[in-house]
Amino acid sequence: MRRRAAPVDDAIQGDAIQGDAIQGDAIRGTANGTAPVPLSVLDLVTVGVDRTATDALRTSVDIARLAESRGFNRHWVAEHHSMPGVASSSPAVILAHLAAHTERIRLGSGGVMLPNHAPLVIAEQFGTLEALAPGRVDLGLGRAPGTDGPTAAALRAPNVPRGTSGTGGTPIHSGADDFPQQLAELTRFLDDDFPDGHPYSRIHAVPGPVQGPSARPPIWLLGSSGFSARLAGVLGLPFAFAHHFSAHNTIPALDLYRESFRPSAVLDAPYALIGVSALASDDEKEARRQVLTGALSMVRLRTGRPGLIPTPDEAAAYEFSPMEREFVDSWLTNVVHGTADEVRTGLDDLQKRTGADELMITANAHGGDARLRSYELIADAYDLPGPE
Repeated sequence: MRRRAAPVDDAIQGDAIQGDAIQGDAIRGTANGTAPVPLSVLDLVTVGVDRTATDALRTSVDIARLAESRGFNRHWVAEHHSMPGVASSSPAVILAHLAAHTERIRLGSGGVMLPNHAPLVIAEQFGTLEALAPGRVDLGLGRAPGTDGPTAAALRAPNVPRGTSGTGGTPIHSGADDFPQQLAELTRFLDDDFPDGHPYSRIHAVPGPVQGPSARPPIWLLGSSGFSARLAGVLGLPFAFAHHFSAHNTIPALDLYRESFRPSAVLDAPYALIGVSALASDDEKEARRQVLTGALSMVRLRTGRPGLIPTPDEAAAYEFSPMEREFVDSWLTNVVHGTADEVRTGLDDLQKRTGADELMITANAHGGDARLRSYELIADAYDLPGPE
């Protein structure tokens, strides 16, 4: 028997998250070509050795344009901090830039880490993005800090005691345990519907409904364990699971999401996407060389030595310890890589095993050219529409 997660239930009973009805096609994508489900992009804006953040951000624009022209469903960027090899510390800023360089593809956060921010700030940022790119913005939310403990503490004002609030609302700078309450507050700001008598009833997120009838970004919950899976199910929200770094939890979390799901104004049935690490190359050996750079980066990150993404030559020459080699071998079993046909087969098999409604592909490699080529080859393998 599963233990009930009391914080989730308390938040639901105390401040139910309703929100305005969202059109289904704002969440459910279209499977183009021969793809079994919609295909999307998760962009970590990686920075390689001898590359700059400017290079990485330019590559993000190139990937978004390619994804749009080839029929990928959405392009998300993720919030990370204090990681030299990742330049996506400010998703809203990056998404505004991508919105200016695209026309149709959905853009979103995969995700914004809610404990790092005041809910009103996120509502304002994504209300602004919705105004810039009407009808194509997603708000994906996570409950982890997207970094280590000391950096998470630095993200929050040190002079404000934890668990205090001068207005009676959600505690300021609360942690992941307060995620359901923060989520409820954020949703109230997005919908501008705090009840009379609430301390925030006269506070408005702008741009937003106070200016007149307006849409708002669909909220997605992100997770790598069961907590957000269950919360997304109970609230009837779409769910995105981080298979690319928590593969052993994928099926249990998706099962929990589906078992917990309650129809809502947002969705009448569960909708789950999974993040997948996948890289295609014209040559199988080259694909292995490229994905090894990401594996070495993870070894360094897990051992407290984060840095820029190494070159393929550096990764090939690195002497892994027996423990590191065991980690790398395990890590690479969950990275779909090889030729375009091999990657297509791997993605098809993964979708069948998990029943995922959408696959969100992240291509981690040292250089932008390899990442762009991978998305192009995957698009070709699934007969996605050609570039305009």
